[in-house]
Amino acid sequence: MPDLRETLWSAWRLYRHPRVLVMLFLGFSAGLPYLLVFSTLSAWLADADVDRAAIGYFSWVGILFSIKVFWAPVVDRLKLPLLGRLLGQRRSWLLLAQVGIGLSLSAMALVEPVGHLERFAQLALLVAFCSATQDICIDAYRIDSADESFQGAMAATYILGYRVAMLVAGAGAFYIASYDSWNGAYQVMAWLMGVGVLTTLVIREPDTPPRQSFGRAPGQWLETALIAPFRDFFSRYGLLALGLLALVAVYRISDITMGVMANPFYLDIGYTKNEIATVAKFFGFFMTILGSAVGGLAVLRWGLGRSMLVGAVGVAATNVLFAVMATYSPVTQVAVEPEQVRWLALTWLAAVISADNLFGGFANVALIAFMSSLTNRNFSATQFALFSSLMTLPGKFIGGFSGEVVKAAGYPTFFNYAALLGVPAILLTLWWMQRRRPAPAEPDRG
Repeated sequence: MPDLRETLWSAWRLYRHPRVLVMLFLGFSAGLPYLLVFSTLSAWLADADVDRAAIGYFSWVGILFSIKVFWAPVVDRLKLPLLGRLLGQRRSWLLLAQVGIGLSLSAMALVEPVGHLERFAQLALLVAFCSATQDICIDAYRIDSADESFQGAMAATYILGYRVAMLVAGAGAFYIASYDSWNGAYQVMAWLMGVGVLTTLVIREPDTPPRQSFGRAPGQWLETALIAPFRDFFSRYGLLALGLLALVAVYRISDITMGVMANPFYLDIGYTKNEIATVAKFFGFFMTILGSAVGGLAVLRWGLGRSMLVGAVGVAATNVLFAVMATYSPVTQVAVEPEQVRWLALTWLAAVISADNLFGGFANVALIAFMSSLTNRNFSATQFALFSSLMTLPGKFIGGFSGEVVKAAGYPTFFNYAALLGVPAILLTLWWMQRRRPAPAEPDRG
């Protein structure tokens, strides 16, 4: 039996390794821009009284995160003229993306949405493009910079940094906006991208073999980079491949669609930015971490099938809670004292947020484990990038119409609609559980 103290000491030495620690800061740099072009941006637009239908369409900016696989080969193969010689392939693209994010956020801070909505959308699009490019670079750096024994610890520190950044870009931005302005909040976020820039300048370029460029055997490059991963997946799963891809595509539609209008909803029913920051962002952050931890244990104890099913049902059910909240919010009650109204409102918000974030974190872990199980190690980076792109693309597209649904039918109908969008995920999960179940043994007729 291994000595517990030796095991803990080995784990401590692994997590304090420079290549592992650096992922904490790169994870922070990756997580910071995401909410600033998604739910935090929706709150700014709602606070500025932008049309709710327009807010819904703004969520289409996030589609760039879902199609990054299309320019990932360029980032992988094309060497930047000057920065490439100074910093190397990975660091040069990483620095370019980080500087682009910082400058774009600073430009957004100088523009008011009302009266300049088109320019505002263009800047948000640029932030999303640079952020998606940064994600490509960080994933490549992590894989290239250490062997397999370090990858688990590097992924764990990356996720921690990413979640901390989302807390800063969520609750932090709300707090700054409540005391200053949304412009001031985005300016602070732009300066915080300096964490990623400094990290990129300090780290060492990973030692990798020379890569095949576009100019050499382009047909062979196209075959290796784009065709082989698809052919491998379909050859392994045959006709089942289409059902598996459909499950990946629909699993998070309900969750993503609801998320587009969550912050405008909180503001519209009377919550302050401070209350949203404290309950929905800060408290919700810890509930998501708890849900992720429970999801990891569930996958280990229950297996993928039951975990996927619980996650799909839970996410859809929590959207029904939002529908109930929209219909019977304590904020709208006038039969009790104001102090009681606020206490009831915050308690109800905390309860709904707890359920939503718990099941959201749970379902996300189950889906990542499912996608990992579909991946061939020979094409792990490309196939997982394809799955992760497919995972969010339909939800981002459908979520773009969420503002139209709210405008036409109101929030209760919208949240019930978002819950119904979770039904295909439940049905496909049940189908997959049935198909992967081993056939019963033939009865003994002797």
